[in-house]
Amino acid sequence: MLQKKVSEVTGESRVKRQEEDGGDEVNAEQLCDGRPADEYFRLTTEGDCRDVVRCDKGGENGVTRLASVRCPGGLAFDIDRQTCDWKTHVKNCDKIEKPRKVLPILKTDEPICPEGKLACGSGDCIEKELFCNGKFDCKDESDENACTVDVDPNRAPDCDPNQCALPDCFCSADGTRIPGGIEVNQVPQMITITFNGAVNVDNIDLYEQIFNGNRHNPNGCQIRGTFFVSHKYTNYAAVQELHRKGHEISVFSITHKDDPQYWSSGSYDDWLAEMAGARLIIERFANITDSSIIGVRAPYLRVGGNKQFEMMADQYFVYDASITAPLGRVPIWPYTLYFRMPHKCNGNAHNCPSRSHPVWEMVMNELDRRDDPTFDESLPGCHVVDSCSNIQTGEQFARLLRHNFNRHYSTNRAPLGFHFHASWLKSKKEFRDELIKFIEEMLEKNDVYFTSLIQVIQWMQNPTELTSLRDFQEWKQDKCDVKGQPFCSLPNACPLTTRELPGETLRLFTCMECPNNYPWILDPTGEGFNVKK
Repeated sequence: MLQKKVSEVTGESRVKRQEEDGGDEVNAEQLCDGRPADEYFRLTTEGDCRDVVRCDKGGENGVTRLASVRCPGGLAFDIDRQTCDWKTHVKNCDKIEKPRKVLPILKTDEPICPEGKLACGSGDCIEKELFCNGKFDCKDESDENACTVDVDPNRAPDCDPNQCALPDCFCSADGTRIPGGIEVNQVPQMITITFNGAVNVDNIDLYEQIFNGNRHNPNGCQIRGTFFVSHKYTNYAAVQELHRKGHEISVFSITHKDDPQYWSSGSYDDWLAEMAGARLIIERFANITDSSIIGVRAPYLRVGGNKQFEMMADQYFVYDASITAPLGRVPIWPYTLYFRMPHKCNGNAHNCPSRSHPVWEMVMNELDRRDDPTFDESLPGCHVVDSCSNIQTGEQFARLLRHNFNRHYSTNRAPLGFHFHASWLKSKKEFRDELIKFIEEMLEKNDVYFTSLIQVIQWMQNPTELTSLRDFQEWKQDKCDVKGQPFCSLPNACPLTTRELPGETLRLFTCMECPNNYPWILDPTGEGFNVKK
């Protein structure tokens, strides 16, 4: 399937389009009035569905022209998705243009509604709190069409440091302020290594090589990682062992569905089933009973807007780690979402939470992936290391690690995140070797700590200077230097089925008793009670 914008597929030629029957010029000014410059539309529904135009307002003397584009042979233009695709996939050749969403009337010189009410696109007034609540209350449905972080009428307020005090709340105007007002040379440079996906025989050896028990932070405790665990193909005995060794286990969903809209536009109940259900599965089958699973990452980093965060607050999840911050000169510290997020809503689908939520955001600062930052022109940043597509060799990876360390260390020492899928690190031995070399080099410093995400929050809630950090109790009280054997060396390999995945037999590896069914979204305990017949 082609995903490219048509302008990339065919190149553009600027033409004055003529109607085939009469030769009259199309009035570009009228057609383009109020239309975004990046929107493609048809002039006619006749023909082979390949031709579209867009408005080019940068012509000579400010004249608006129509830039014409044609999909390659065999393809048609999908008006809704604004891309060329295989003809059999395109179902809207009879549509001239994308449907227009009606916007509410939020800003007027004189108020048109009584206090406490706002105007729908039609001019009807409804209660302000009904806007952006996930239900259509205006007849024209306009109350749900202006709900981004910047325009939601019920959006969280801008950061007010007088109203936002640690340990429960942290914000700053641009997101770069150091918690506790500590001098930068007294701030530990925390580095967080996180992995997304299933934990199993394909990657357990990698995790053992990185976290081998012999690498210690300056306080004498072993270095820590955070694992966002997806369900299918996960070995829960291995998850139990990671947890025993002091690593943080967080959730990455049950199904990991590959439909991006399922996550971006998911309902409260979807997020509840996926994330609270995933926690239930891990707690039961990895025998994690200390209420330590408190973090969420959205698959494909497709943030689920307010619904995701409402669910998280209700279910006592402490933090999300899915929102990315655009590459900037100074990186951003994690923040709480009581107040508005301090950066642009970046990343996939842009469905960031607009309301106030009692949840921490462990923001993913984009990495600078330039080979030579001194001379190279700027490139867009990347948030998961695998997505830094220009990193092809161990040498390039080594430069990426050190340059981004220096960016954080020499500015405000915001936590530096390296986020991986294990398969990328395993794809080349030199990647793994360079990461280990980097870790060992950093541990020679007395002000660099490899921590889990919850340890970052613990430090931010109680900012402690480097001189006192070796005795920082939150980092020492539990599992500082773990020795000993795994809880079980021969887990049960339970061959299981579920009605939700007909025809599949899946093995569930666990030190616990085998359930009746393979745990899945309607039946996370595997007992079969919730499965609808």
